[in-house]
Amino acid sequence: MTAPDELLALALDVAREAAELLRERRAGEVGVAATKSTSVDVVTEADHASEELIRRRLLDARPDDAFLGEEGGADRGGSGVRWIVDPIDGTVNFLYGLPEYAVSIAAEVDGEMVAGVVLNPATGAEYTATLGGGAHRDGVPLEVRAPAPLEERLVLTGFAYTPELRLLQGIAVARLLPRVRDIRRHGSAALELCRIGEGSADAYVEEGLNVWDWAAGLLVATEAGASTERLPGGGGRDLVVCAPAHGYDEFRVVVEECGFLAS
Repeated sequence: MTAPDELLALALDVAREAAELLRERRAGEVGVAATKSTSVDVVTEADHASEELIRRRLLDARPDDAFLGEEGGADRGGSGVRWIVDPIDGTVNFLYGLPEYAVSIAAEVDGEMVAGVVLNPATGAEYTATLGGGAHRDGVPLEVRAPAPLEERLVLTGFAYTPELRLLQGIAVARLLPRVRDIRRHGSAALELCRIGEGSADAYVEEGLNVWDWAAGLLVATEAGASTERLPGGGGRDLVVCAPAHGYDEFRVVVEECGFLAS
């Protein structure tokens, strides 16, 4: 079996190349190429170009691997390794020129995430992790935030694109807000999960993510000391809950009390 460190090194090289492509595209005019689930769920030509570059580079290096990309790219492989890719996590931010978007690449071996990279092209921040090898930002080891009372915790979240699920999420967030320090929504699930890992927030909860949204970021968070679950959400989609292990159980109870979970 290929060592996670080798998979990580390849993922990081490819993510850096994709990030450079996105910086070049962002310097010019960016337009919407298509929409997906709703009119606000956009795809740019840069999404397609980034995914194609990543797919080509990974499979040129490892032609027997499988590949799953957000924009429809899928290849079966027989090596036991599958690459899970979000070419731009935070496309709306990318479209508007906001510096909160990322290239996310994870390597899965026999169903388990073993290596992950989340790279923010706008800031240059590189989050990396390997299973059992810890998490890092720009080579510096990461650790989750120290314990804090629930009312002093900063919670990160996000919203789906369908109006019905957004309504349910808004109600649950409104119930949560009076019980915590504050709530933030930056627009990239991958980067939000990395923030839990680096200790710049205390918890994260969001329903409606796909595997490419959380594959690399969740590995960064857990390798830095977070606990996480994927649970049935109130809107019928998977709910991702993530927080430092020392405070996870208390946050999990509040998530349920505020209505994020299916009843």
